[in-house]
Amino acid sequence: MPGDDAACRGVDVWAVSTRRLPGICRLPDTADLAVERCVDPDCGRWERADLESLLADASRPLLVFIHGNRYEAGEAKGQGVLLARHCTAGCPGSCRPRVVIFSWPSGQQGILLKDGRAKYDRAYADGHYLAWLLGRVAPERPVAIVGYSFGALIILEALEDLVAAERAGRADVMPWTRRPGRTHLVFVAPAVRCDALAPRGPYAETLACFDRLTLVINSRDDALKFFPWIDRDIRADALGKVGMPRRWAGNKEFIATDAANIVGKQHGLPLYLSSPALSRRIATGALEALAP
Repeated sequence: MPGDDAACRGVDVWAVSTRRLPGICRLPDTADLAVERCVDPDCGRWERADLESLLADASRPLLVFIHGNRYEAGEAKGQGVLLARHCTAGCPGSCRPRVVIFSWPSGQQGILLKDGRAKYDRAYADGHYLAWLLGRVAPERPVAIVGYSFGALIILEALEDLVAAERAGRADVMPWTRRPGRTHLVFVAPAVRCDALAPRGPYAETLACFDRLTLVINSRDDALKFFPWIDRDIRADALGKVGMPRRWAGNKEFIATDAANIVGKQHGLPLYLSSPALSRRIATGALEALAP
């Protein structure tokens, strides 16, 4: 079997893509996500697959990775494979997850600020697509979701959609509040407003959707310092630059780390993964105690 090649190398990596899908403003009834399976992570060889196969074996944990801005499809896949390998190495006692790369249209478009505003708007649409995907995951299945930069915004938008869908009684979407399977979130340099999870923040209700939040910020990040100019109506600092108080997490497991002294002023997930300490923090936050 082709998939066994990936498994024997220690990773089982898939990708779902929204790069050819239009922008949308709500949780869709259906979504034609492109699905691929990595059959040789060393050579970067992928083959077409389907969503049914991706979601098969509900007992196996999922690790969903949402990348940041200014990455083409191949770069996003490369980061996902790198993350999968670091998580496998950084949390060796955990059950090996199926890694799913959520690839969204983040290719570079012009100057940084203009590009950032365009991708900020697009992230809301991809939150709806991610919600549709997560809404097909069995409630008992353990899930870890890792979001870098704008990836964290996509995650929170998706969870907000799932809360609303459950409240509306949508039978086509699996419930995500108080689900029996554990759910872990890992935000790395999140490009989302700093009051996102405050008691009266825009995503406060999403706290019901997860059991653990691992937050890795960078108080010196040069890219995140421009976040207040991305959404001119909000003018809020980025969560990934200033962090948040422990009390906002309520009774959820919560751990926060400032990577400034390790990463410095730069912005890029590989910088975090190249640090043994930060890589281990990401891996354990995602996978430790995720599955029984």
